[in-house]
Amino acid sequence: MIYLAHTAHRQFLGLVAGFLAWIITMATIGINEWRLWHVPDVSIITSGVAWVGIWRVCFYSHALPKMENCKSISISDTFVPTEIPVAQVLMVMAVICGLVANISAAVAVRMVYFSLEDRRNIKLVFVLAGTLYLLTGTLSLVPLVWNMNSVLSNSTIDFPPDFYLPAAPVRQQVGSAIGVGIFASILMLVSGLLFLTYQYAWRTLRSEAPRDTRDPLHGPWTVTTAQGSELWNGVNQGVDNFAYHTDEVS
Repeated sequence: MIYLAHTAHRQFLGLVAGFLAWIITMATIGINEWRLWHVPDVSIITSGVAWVGIWRVCFYSHALPKMENCKSISISDTFVPTEIPVAQVLMVMAVICGLVANISAAVAVRMVYFSLEDRRNIKLVFVLAGTLYLLTGTLSLVPLVWNMNSVLSNSTIDFPPDFYLPAAPVRQQVGSAIGVGIFASILMLVSGLLFLTYQYAWRTLRSEAPRDTRDPLHGPWTVTTAQGSELWNGVNQGVDNFAYHTDEVS
């Protein structure tokens, strides 16, 4: 016995994975550890390590009034390399696109598990959700890989004097934010592929449905109506959920 709701179990997992990836992507934006700069002079940066993110730079110091010192990085700052303002824009776009993707995916899964009688737009909604998931993963993956390449090539940043950072560190390390963000991007791409590979139920189950119940608009299931005591004064008092109509004819 096959039901319409049974055709979207993988897509339900894709929705959960996409929502989790979206949460991690938002966390990636706020994490400062995109780049770890190891500085030679520890007279001010006493920890010897500075955290360079896409929104601010932070380090610990016992020589300054505050233990943790942070300086904001604006998209209009001319000293930052191109990959940082690009990351600011693309990561924000990824969060917005991911939100729309989650909403579309939730609507698509709801149409399957709590289906309406007219199911003509199910495939379209699944394709829309999958496309948005793929777009979200791409928008976040591009700046993450770009900044990781800058770290691996030991690119320099000409910080202003009030940042207390040298133009070039002794060495750089890829921060945890990049690793977490790449994981979220891959998870988002997987979710998109799961939604794009959804097969519309009437095509999937066409060979198992009786000939007289194959309907390309409403699926290959018969609609059973309530009988007996459920019919009162000519009004149907109980109609089954269309998502749970089988291809079997009683």
